[in-house]
Amino acid sequence: MGVLRNEVPKWTAIFIWAGIQIGIFVYYFYYYYTDARFEYTRRILRLGLVFARAPSNCLNFNCMLILLPVCRNLLSLTRRYLCKCGLRSVRRLLDENIEFHKLSAYAICFWTAVHTIAHCYNAEFYVTAQTAVDPQSTSSAVTVQELSALGTGVCPIAQNATDWVNPVCVKDGFTVWEAIKIFPALSGIILTLALIVIVLSATEFLRRSYFEIFWFTHHLFVVFFAFLVVHGFRGVVRIQDAKHNTTYCSKTDIQQWGQIPECPLPEFSSNVPSTWMWVIVPMVLYAIERLIRVIRSFQKVVITKVVKHPSRVIELQMKKKGFNMEAGQYVFIKCSALSRTEWHPFTLTSSPEEDYFSVHVRLAGDWTEALAKAVKADETEFQESWSLPTLAVDGPFGTASEDWDKYEVDVLIGAGIGVTPFASILKHMWYTYIQNRENGEGNCKLKKVYFYWICPDTNAFEWFSDLLHHLETQMEENNCPDFLSHNIYLTRGWDTNFARNIALHEEEEVDAVTGLQQKTHYGRPNWDQIFERLSADHAKTRIGVFFCGPVVLSDTLHGKCNKHSSGEGANFVYNKENF
Repeated sequence: MGVLRNEVPKWTAIFIWAGIQIGIFVYYFYYYYTDARFEYTRRILRLGLVFARAPSNCLNFNCMLILLPVCRNLLSLTRRYLCKCGLRSVRRLLDENIEFHKLSAYAICFWTAVHTIAHCYNAEFYVTAQTAVDPQSTSSAVTVQELSALGTGVCPIAQNATDWVNPVCVKDGFTVWEAIKIFPALSGIILTLALIVIVLSATEFLRRSYFEIFWFTHHLFVVFFAFLVVHGFRGVVRIQDAKHNTTYCSKTDIQQWGQIPECPLPEFSSNVPSTWMWVIVPMVLYAIERLIRVIRSFQKVVITKVVKHPSRVIELQMKKKGFNMEAGQYVFIKCSALSRTEWHPFTLTSSPEEDYFSVHVRLAGDWTEALAKAVKADETEFQESWSLPTLAVDGPFGTASEDWDKYEVDVLIGAGIGVTPFASILKHMWYTYIQNRENGEGNCKLKKVYFYWICPDTNAFEWFSDLLHHLETQMEENNCPDFLSHNIYLTRGWDTNFARNIALHEEEEVDAVTGLQQKTHYGRPNWDQIFERLSADHAKTRIGVFFCGPVVLSDTLHGKCNKHSSGEGANFVYNKENF
């Protein structure tokens, strides 16, 4: 059951995506391999023609798709539409937008490699066709040398002649130099180099350690798409007119072409460029996306409060006219005083019921350190809004956590700073639950929430424990002590002496570290035991599991959801935050 809900939609989409590419490759391979209009080009390039042209169309297909997953406003609009239509499984696929963006990039790299290697061979075939022995000379009266000689006697591609089939017009030429002289080859080299830089800078190490390098080099996609669109113009793959019967004429002396009715001189033309047809719509959508971002960058954002929390975390409370959010969403923030181009994602930690929106920023890099200094987080005196830097906010944008109200039982799991989305969600869950309870409404499906927080050290508790303490107090006052069950795990930062000191306070009502009624656990959670207990306590129930944190733990939890889902027990539906 868990595999069906968690894996089938994703793998179905991947198989459809891969199947379309296989279909495109097979169709164009057969087209260029059999169409009589490419007979003379095939004579020169052999299989190099089909292995260059078929992958190029697969490349166009992936270039059409790769921009769509990063159009955040388009995804948010699609998410709302799918929610209204009740297409929840399809909606969950949108949470994999970054993974699909990467998958399309891998496919682009693969098809680019095949396309480029084929054209490297083609360049050599064009050069050697001027002097080499024709391998098909035994079955044809026309040799590739004679085909290559068609033209004006000078470089035909430079003279815009129509009767040439080989763009190389010199004998014994240097292959690299002859290729560079051809515009499609030159543009192909430029866009391939741009692709290499983009891919290398997007590796996990560079992206996390040198975000600015990743950010700026990734914008070479503009160069990539610009040369991609013009790459096919003045193409060297030639197609001859249908008046020339290639089957008959290829067995006839080329000197007789133009003298007998059956064999008029062939007229060649470049294959019609089609790349722009594939990518024009995504490019327009992405341009609109960037235009919206520019407009939002000029909308006024007021910082109403700056709070410095322990553990090098600052909270920014802000207001913006027309800003409407849902729990679990995220925004992109730009500080013009630091950079006019850098946007950084942050999860919203306020709830929709509050009259402001907020983010918590962990000071873990040059940009965040500079932001804390710019907003005067270390100042003890009250700061007027006008004295603080101007921020721009793009968003909010939806995530998987928006579906928290689709389940009777929710399991929220945060690791380290990955707890931030659940600050907003927990508050909104509580407000919604109490409001429905007081009004006697039954439209709140959620009945029980389990919250698990895995922390690396004791300092990580401090800024979030106030919220949990507030929720504990509210649940007691409203006689709902069982609505939220929270479990905090401390994985590091403690030793034998620390544990002995904690044991001395075991009988106290509140935890010695967090001050909460729920005691802190030491070590890592035993997820098998946890999921088995959840399945036993909530049999025949769909449980939404929401996670924000490192990939390694995400993979573990994803596997546990599949493993412990069953028809007799609970059915765990896995949701992961992606930015």
